[in-house]
Amino acid sequence: MPFSPGASSESFEPAYLRGLNDAQREAVETIDGPVLVLAGAGVGKTRVLTSRIAHVLATGRAREHEILAVTFTNKAAREMRERLERMSGGAVAPPWLGTFHSLGVRILRRYAERVGLTSSFTILDADDQLRLIKQILKDANIDEKRWPARMLAALIERWKNRAIEPGKTPASEAAGFANGRGGDFYKIYQDRLRTLNAVDFGDLLLEPFRLMRDDSDALAFCQRFAKYALVDEYQDTNAVQYLWLRLIAQKTRNLCCVGDDDQSIYSWRGADVENILRFEKDFPDAKIIRLERNYRSGAHILALAATLIANNKSRLGKTLYADRGEGAKGRLIGLRDSVEEAHTVAERIERAQRRGTHLDEVAVLVRASFQMRAFEERFLEIGLPYRIVGGPRFYERAEIRDAVAYLRLVAQPSDDLAFERIVNSPRRGLGDASLKTLREFARARGAAMVPSARALIESEELRPAARTALRAFLADLARWRGQVETLSQDQLAQTILEESGYLAMWTAEKTEEAKGKLENLAELVRSMQEFPSLQAFLEHVSLVMDAERADGAERVSIMTLHAAKGLEFDEVFLPGWEEGVFPHPRALEEAGRAGLEEERRLAYVGITRARSGVTITYAANRQLRGLWQPSAPSRFIDELPAAHLEAEDTHQATVQRAWRTGTPGAGFASSYETPGWKRARAAPEFAAPAPRAGAGSSAAFAAGDPVFHLKFGPGSVVAIEGDKVTVEFDKAGRKLVMAHFLQAGSGG
Repeated sequence: MPFSPGASSESFEPAYLRGLNDAQREAVETIDGPVLVLAGAGVGKTRVLTSRIAHVLATGRAREHEILAVTFTNKAAREMRERLERMSGGAVAPPWLGTFHSLGVRILRRYAERVGLTSSFTILDADDQLRLIKQILKDANIDEKRWPARMLAALIERWKNRAIEPGKTPASEAAGFANGRGGDFYKIYQDRLRTLNAVDFGDLLLEPFRLMRDDSDALAFCQRFAKYALVDEYQDTNAVQYLWLRLIAQKTRNLCCVGDDDQSIYSWRGADVENILRFEKDFPDAKIIRLERNYRSGAHILALAATLIANNKSRLGKTLYADRGEGAKGRLIGLRDSVEEAHTVAERIERAQRRGTHLDEVAVLVRASFQMRAFEERFLEIGLPYRIVGGPRFYERAEIRDAVAYLRLVAQPSDDLAFERIVNSPRRGLGDASLKTLREFARARGAAMVPSARALIESEELRPAARTALRAFLADLARWRGQVETLSQDQLAQTILEESGYLAMWTAEKTEEAKGKLENLAELVRSMQEFPSLQAFLEHVSLVMDAERADGAERVSIMTLHAAKGLEFDEVFLPGWEEGVFPHPRALEEAGRAGLEEERRLAYVGITRARSGVTITYAANRQLRGLWQPSAPSRFIDELPAAHLEAEDTHQATVQRAWRTGTPGAGFASSYETPGWKRARAAPEFAAPAPRAGAGSSAAFAAGDPVFHLKFGPGSVVAIEGDKVTVEFDKAGRKLVMAHFLQAGSGG
């Protein structure tokens, strides 16, 4: 069915153009040559994308099968397809409209033989990929406890995202796995995939790129369906996707990329903001169009976001303005501690609900998942319905279930479900056959598995290695059980997680997922301090897990800032705006200024999710890694314009008075290299129990002091620059680290 422009009898203007503002219309009608559309939050970019496709079709520039439209999610592709079909009166949307991965599959199916596959190849999911890597490591006699399969999988994914092929891995990166064998295992893994006639998700990007680069027929085919190419969320492209697009667009150069450099927040999964920043260098004749008219938020909210993001140096620049008037000012609330923060946010949500705000239109956006627990606990306590978006509830997370299973087994040795969950986590060399033997033996005796295991290890029913592993595990259980009366429950939990090897298992993995799990485990241990006993804590967990959740009922959304991108809510709460939480210290330590700028983009994303109200909170005291510590408000608070904020401070901290007297929007110093922001943050008037001496502040150290770092171990201070400390570590050598991660003395 041909595309119909849908013009009415009242106007010769096509329906898809009516209602567009000037900038949107320019983006739709500028269809020849390279175009970069800088689309800020809430500016109607999806409508622009679909209207642009409609315009290309309606003007006869191309047919449906000559248009390539690339999105990052199936949901976005589906929405574009549905809009196009409504817009065109039922015409078929371009067949080459989809995600990078789905289009990659289609290309590979066509040219499978040219990359050593057949067209019926299998796509491995993450579990199958890990299973294959584990087999490879086992065949090579690699200790998977020391060199986890997940770590190699993450390395391979990063290499494929950067278009690095087997045999071409940088020596410095390959050296990071199994004493320099990472590159070799990458090649073995790819060879094994070919033997299996299989690909992984990284291959769905890498192999089409290699085809287009090396095979002129494949390139010509791809360029035929890309006479006009459109790319959504261009700021989220990685290196191989960037190269992919350049090859496809080099013939007609009709490439339109839509994105927002201020919302580039996924570097940890390969996205490179430089792709959008260098568009004008790649295409000197490119047309740059800025969509700045925001239809979502009030002017005060946009002013907060705009003033904050203006502190980033790596950006193309745009200024959003509100279509819906001033709206309410943002709220900044300084609180006594993280407990009061959770109570205050819950109270403000209930207040909004009484005013008529639906709970589905309320969101709590946190920087790290460990922050969620306090809000979950408070919402459950007062009966405020909530949902966790983008992941399970805190106590439903696999690592938390494992930790609680250890504690349940210590408290109740007859808990067979807990025993089976953790007896081989981390791996202790107890295979399925050994566990089956133990299970059958326990059933035959009519006894629990722990006493049955004690009896079984005295026989020769199990292999010697399995008997040794089981004996060691039972000895650990007995020792931990003996410490229930002598250690507090949080100390006991920390001891169990360390001595069991469970923390070491995730520490060794060195992936972003593993780091998040470690943060969640630290929060679990910290939360146990609030209970009078281990039994009281376990009862609490049981009650929480049994809490009723009414399907279809209104619920507050709790999610990370990363998960919130693309969403919008009437009321948004942004807790934990403190140094040590947000910006996240790991981002600063690993990426310096680039990390700080991405953290600031996260803050920008958070603020611009709000339609009507945004509330930012910070606490004067927070427990981090099990210790109460005075908290300095985030440097991002200094960068917010006072004229667009209503500030409250529940404990009259001197830092808040300092902020009020600062230059609106200018801050005291926002540079990563210039730590002058610290001067404006006097110690809060309220202080919770003092942190361990020397932790978290560069003022506690001097040159020559012995220090300890959880990652690099013991060392001595060489120099101090604001919040950064140069340390000569005994084993790791000289490193520049954040003071926040150091402890005074030579031990933890």
